[in-house]
Amino acid sequence: MNNYRLVSLFCGCGGLDLGFVGNFEVLNKKYKKNKIDVVYANDFNDSACKTYNYNFEHKCECRDVCQINESELPECDIVIGGFPCQDFSLAGNRKGFAAERGVLYKQMLRIVEAKRPKVFVAENVEGIMLELDGIVPIEIIKKDFSSIGYKVKYQLFNTADYGVPETRKRVIIVGVRDDINKEYEYPKKTCKNWISVKTAIDDLWDKLGTGEVPNHSFKDYSKAKFYPGGHGQGNRKLCPNIPSITIRAEHHGNIEGHYRTLDDSDPENVKNWRRLSVRECARIQTFPDNFVFPCGASSAYRQIGNAVPPVFGWHIAKSITDFLDLITKNDKNGA
Repeated sequence: MNNYRLVSLFCGCGGLDLGFVGNFEVLNKKYKKNKIDVVYANDFNDSACKTYNYNFEHKCECRDVCQINESELPECDIVIGGFPCQDFSLAGNRKGFAAERGVLYKQMLRIVEAKRPKVFVAENVEGIMLELDGIVPIEIIKKDFSSIGYKVKYQLFNTADYGVPETRKRVIIVGVRDDINKEYEYPKKTCKNWISVKTAIDDLWDKLGTGEVPNHSFKDYSKAKFYPGGHGQGNRKLCPNIPSITIRAEHHGNIEGHYRTLDDSDPENVKNWRRLSVRECARIQTFPDNFVFPCGASSAYRQIGNAVPPVFGWHIAKSITDFLDLITKNDKNGA
């Protein structure tokens, strides 16, 4: 079979794209190449685009999605996109559809309607499922995509269930074109025992500043102070024997502390704490160590926190390609 052609919108630094392409290794496990070719990718953020283009053979276009002429885009089998989620996030001010970013899903809607892919996949935060100003955003989005000829379903996932050392909850929306008479099934959980943050990053502690691992120098972690007695975001250490809390798209004072300490004789003294490095955040998000962030720490932290963990993305991609393989097989057999 030929590879499936994919258009990626709101690609950021490429976490979801890497998962869909496959062919990477992280946490001592290899994730094979998927039967997917990215034929177009787009993002608005210049720094994220530079990171994307540094790490992928195919390049993304740095351009406002609103300015894309859908007729210029190549034909495709799949459209993916993590449209901006800040205005639906429980960690934000939840302006929802009232904010300019809150309606950017309609740009994905416009492109899906024009290109008519077999499948589309969208990713967003848990807050999109919760009532806001008397409406449930995900139901409006589902209705809009259904109106252009797609059978739409959504499901809330915890990425820790799929081998990501992080309890990150995300909604995955999948639409299947109405003329396809098969139902898509989400991937089942693959990880009975969650991976701890210690398993994921402990080997990096002594490599800080050695040059052995990219984005793990003394310039690649926040020096913002911790404050005694504080327990809020960015003022605590991770627990080593469970997955990390969600890596947020934050920087400096909002980056969590490493579970280790610079002085074992006084581990609770915040003066001896160190914040996670860019590479440690990337490892928790399951970016392979050869995925480089060619930018300053603040921008890298933000890109990593905004990204879909590639390992989780890979499992979604595998379920999509298996579904498309089944459709293709049935079409050939006249089913």
